[in-house]
Amino acid sequence: MINTDVFDYINVLQKAADASSLRHRILSNNIANGDTPGFKRQDVAFEDDLKRALKNSRYRSLDNKVASVRLSRLKGTVYTDSEYVSYRLDGNNVDPDNENVELASNQAKYNGLVQSLDSEFKNLNMVLK
Repeated sequence: MINTDVFDYINVLQKAADASSLRHRILSNNIANGDTPGFKRQDVAFEDDLKRALKNSRYRSLDNKVASVRLSRLKGTVYTDSEYVSYRLDGNNVDPDNENVELASNQAKYNGLVQSLDSEFKNLNMVLK
């Protein structure tokens, strides 16, 4: 990470893109293990951590909130979802239809994050010219 105010948004967007990439791998693993007896689906928690980090002072501007985000606290955390729930007799709780919807949704989020990162770098490039 680059430590200067100019890169605050870029650093937060990078953390979000990293978490989205991790989520893509986890969701793909869920799909791949859809027929594995006893397998429990996993997911990645990130959005709630980001919301908490940005809500720490509700009367500050978004720029100030982003500048005060502790990047070390923004990590995608893998967790087992509905560990004690099974949809099948073999103990597996993966719903392939749901996983594919989540994967498509995550892909759209990732594409948006990459476009936002691209815009931030274009803005920096324009300022430097």
